[in-house]
Amino acid sequence: MLVLLNKPYGVLCQFTDRSVPPRRTLAEFVDVPDVYPAGRLDHDSEGLLLLTDDGALAHRLTDPRHKQPKTYLVQVEGTPTAAALDALGRGVVLADGPTLPAEVEALAAEPDWLWPRDPPVRFRKTVPDAWLRLTIREGRNRQVRRMTAAVGLPTLRLVRVRVGAYALDGLAPGGMRVLR
Repeated sequence: MLVLLNKPYGVLCQFTDRSVPPRRTLAEFVDVPDVYPAGRLDHDSEGLLLLTDDGALAHRLTDPRHKQPKTYLVQVEGTPTAAALDALGRGVVLADGPTLPAEVEALAAEPDWLWPRDPPVRFRKTVPDAWLRLTIREGRNRQVRRMTAAVGLPTLRLVRVRVGAYALDGLAPGGMRVLR
C-alpha cells in the first residue's frame, strides 16, 4: 500500500513528538495503520510525502542508487541569473560534496493552483523573489535549500510536487490518497 499525503507546513515527518509543547505530526493527518514515511520533508517544507507499509517499495523510493527524481517548486529570495540557473543545472558544491546535476526552470510567476502557505512567507517590498521548478535525483539533508543558497538565492518556500511517478495532482494540504 502507498499513501500520498500533501504534508502541510509546520508538520513533522513522524507520528509522535516528545517535545514540550508537542508539535504537529503525521498522526493528525494519516489514519492508515502500519505505514511509515518513505523519505522525509523538513518541518518547514510542504508537499508530497509518500508513506508505505512495504519495505521494498520504501527502499526503491528512497535509496540514492535508484535516483528517483524529486520535483520541487521553490520560492527564492532574489532574481535568478542565467549563471545561477546554469550552476544549479550542472550541480553545485556543498559542504558534503558536489550535487548531481539538476533540472531547473525559472517560472514566470507563482503557479496559480498553489495554495497559500499558513503562515505566509514574509513579504518584503524592497526584495524581489522568484519561483523555480527544480528536479533532483538524490536526497541529502536540506539539499534544495542548500543548493539555492549556494548560488545566492535563499529559499523562502519549498513545496515538493512529485516523487518518481507519483504527484500531488490536486491533493489539498493535509489531504491524502491511498493506492493499493
